[in-house]
Amino acid sequence: MLYSTPLPYRADAGAYFSVIRDLAWAAWLDSGGGGRYDILVAGPVARVLTRGGITEISDASSVRQQSGDPFEVVRELLGEPILPMADIPFAGGALGYWGYDLARRYARIPDSTNDTEHLPEMAVGIYDWSIIIDHQELSARLVSRLRYAGTAQVLVQVLSRLQAAPAARQQVEPLCVQGEIVSNFTPATYRSAFETVQKYLHEGDCYQVNLAQRYSVAATGDAYQAYLELRSISPAPYSAFLDWPQAQILCASPERFLRVQHGEVQTRPIKGTRPRSADAAEDARLAEDLRRHPKDRAENLMIVDLLRNDLGKSCEPGSVQTTRMFEVESYANVHHLVSTIEGKLHSGKSALDLLRDCFPGGSITGAPKQRAMEIIEQLEPDRRGLYCGAIGYIGHDGDMDTNIVIRTLVYSGGDIRCWAGGGIVADSTCEAEYQETRDKASAMLELLRRFGGRSGNGG
Repeated sequence: MLYSTPLPYRADAGAYFSVIRDLAWAAWLDSGGGGRYDILVAGPVARVLTRGGITEISDASSVRQQSGDPFEVVRELLGEPILPMADIPFAGGALGYWGYDLARRYARIPDSTNDTEHLPEMAVGIYDWSIIIDHQELSARLVSRLRYAGTAQVLVQVLSRLQAAPAARQQVEPLCVQGEIVSNFTPATYRSAFETVQKYLHEGDCYQVNLAQRYSVAATGDAYQAYLELRSISPAPYSAFLDWPQAQILCASPERFLRVQHGEVQTRPIKGTRPRSADAAEDARLAEDLRRHPKDRAENLMIVDLLRNDLGKSCEPGSVQTTRMFEVESYANVHHLVSTIEGKLHSGKSALDLLRDCFPGGSITGAPKQRAMEIIEQLEPDRRGLYCGAIGYIGHDGDMDTNIVIRTLVYSGGDIRCWAGGGIVADSTCEAEYQETRDKASAMLELLRRFGGRSGNGG
């Protein structure tokens, strides 16, 4: 059964999210003004948190723990797939994040890096309703599969909120960034790590390693207004805002990780970056240089090959194809080189199998994936946490859409962090790779300065 009630269309989905964000575990999957759908949810019927070897499942009546595979816990909560509905990407299911460090359960990675994030490796809500904003059809709907007792009453309350005249909201302290923005690499320690990667590359130990630095600064207050500014200065098609007890997550990702739509699989890895220029001729030159440069094309091809292999674990034999290669996509601060790989999900596999088989995304590890992750563990000073994981949904109908968590700020524990990295290959230079991380982080660092941050070794 599908419940669907039309709502007035709002081009800015924030108008609806502001009404529901004080409900528990509110989340906004934001198409950034260029995609078709925005998805808004809140008030999950169950919450799933994985820390270390334990997954906790809580609902209105109980809290229980399991030590098994977190993906299997989510599969059990989703139940058997039901038929999809046309033009409704998500009418209920699992929505949340899968952090990079969840991969420790499935990959043989030495446990040697500082865990300074202190967040669950997986945090997923099981939702029974959503607000869908369709920017193609210029429509909005409150929808539900009505799978859980009590949802009908909740929908009446949510609809009443949405239809009521805007009420005066309780004032919250806006985000206040305090002090210097600090990187966990200095230029000198970054160079040392870069040189170690080069040693491994020239010894044939690996072909590409994605090395990232983390920026952090103390902060107080609420980060929602900061997210609205981020999506204004750096709009991206796979953005998200998660307003959860564990953290506020401000994501402006340009990269799709995995989509499953009626059994059709797609991934769109990014590998290759140039900064934007205010001068139109120079900007066009930079984009064309990215399109044609042998180094960037070689980097991109390495990751395409890796992801074709990953998709092959869950797709029908012979169905995995590279449908687009080396396309330049331009965003507010950078140009990116993007390829598209597609396949047909195997009849005996699910979206959860695909996500687990491909996790984490190869574009943010390097190749071969296992060895690249070992080198990342050795050289990066801190665990990545949510960074380079995935945010997205898996519906009760078996469809899925997830991003790669890049261009993302995580606000928890009294400070706010963001990251930027780049793929290092044998002919990379330290100066160019370090600058690429700065280019990728530029919008996030500008946002932190707008809210009071001062430039330190990372700002």
